[in-house]
Amino acid sequence: MCVATLLATDLVALGLAATLSVLARHHADARLDVEAYLHLWPVLLFFPFVYAASGLYPGFGRNPVDELRKLSEATSMVYPALVVTVFLLKDAASYSRGVFLLAWPLTLVLVPLLRALVRSSCARKSWWGYPVVVVGARREARRIADTLERQPALGLKPAGLFEDPELALPFARERHVRHVIVCMGGSSRPDVRDIFHYSSDVFSDVIVIPDLAGFSSLWVEARDLNGMLGLEVRQRLLLPTSRLVKRALDLVLVGIGGVPALPLVGLIALLIKLTSHGPVFYGQMRRGRGGGPFISWKFRSMWSNANEVLEQCLDADLGLREEWRQSQKLRDDPRVTPLGRFLRRTSLDELPQIWNILLGEMSFVGPRPILTEEIPRYGDGFALYEKVTPGLSGLWQVSGRNNVSYEERVGFDLYYVRNWSIWLDLYILARTVKAVALGDGAY
Repeated sequence: MCVATLLATDLVALGLAATLSVLARHHADARLDVEAYLHLWPVLLFFPFVYAASGLYPGFGRNPVDELRKLSEATSMVYPALVVTVFLLKDAASYSRGVFLLAWPLTLVLVPLLRALVRSSCARKSWWGYPVVVVGARREARRIADTLERQPALGLKPAGLFEDPELALPFARERHVRHVIVCMGGSSRPDVRDIFHYSSDVFSDVIVIPDLAGFSSLWVEARDLNGMLGLEVRQRLLLPTSRLVKRALDLVLVGIGGVPALPLVGLIALLIKLTSHGPVFYGQMRRGRGGGPFISWKFRSMWSNANEVLEQCLDADLGLREEWRQSQKLRDDPRVTPLGRFLRRTSLDELPQIWNILLGEMSFVGPRPILTEEIPRYGDGFALYEKVTPGLSGLWQVSGRNNVSYEERVGFDLYYVRNWSIWLDLYILARTVKAVALGDGAY
């Protein structure tokens, strides 16, 4: 049922992309024969075959970023082959290359988008996903189970937790559980080997979680070293070529969004001047790549005597002082103007940081830029943080923003550095649109 749901979702997305591209091309050229494209509907079935070969049905347990990468690679493999086939076997004059060129990017957007909506809406259904048994030390097994329960869209539902592998086998046989997750942390090597040795008739899929905390987890590749299992771990964002790709993406996005945003910048600047005293822009010293300082620009969203107001409120309310100590944020910040509250909720206060991006001081996606006094809270992780450029958006901003603890923010930043890829940036950018539209965690 899960496979059928995802298959139907993909076909709807593919059909929608094809229909929109044909209608758009027909709008530009009324001579286009729309009916000729109706005969091409069977070619849509090629895509699910390639998606299936990429392990995307049902794709449970796959990170959304990895799913985006595989969907994009599979789609980009089918379209060129499709174009060549159609124009070799059919009358080339009957079809417009523009239709295929438009359908390609539409498919790249619509298929992952509809899949994400379906996974989100079906995640809590009883028929979604499959049960898994978790084997490992009690603390580690509980941590894995809690993670899976917080992410039901992954489709891995913990059915039982066991420290002793021998107890897991009869349970799995009785419940017809075919999948097991083995936590290496706290488990002895013989116990792990026993899972493979005695469970071949029970578990068809075994996921091994090695004790490699602090390593990259998203783009690890297995290597067979003459019978020995090796894991290749690459921190791609630390490679010069990856930085060039990331910088090129930033400049493209500045070109696409920077110029159209200029009238909005002017309007906001005028409203700030009309509604409160003080400068339009607010610059704050932050730490960038290499640990060097730079001025991060925002629209001013606070009253001109913000520091005095803050000290008075913290002195009068111990609860607010504790909230400030823990996260350096206040949910009901008395320093913020009415217009500033709107700008923060919509994230429009951060528009001036496009200038920082143009200068290369920031990126569209990256770790959050931090203050000098925040460095001790990163501990040993600051050495990794300062190797990359901070971002306008990032995992923290799309994962609850101000609703998460400071320790979680640090974890998000370090995870991003270790697991960076262009696919992770695209995923975060897509999530950013949703977070801004919903005002998720913004205050």
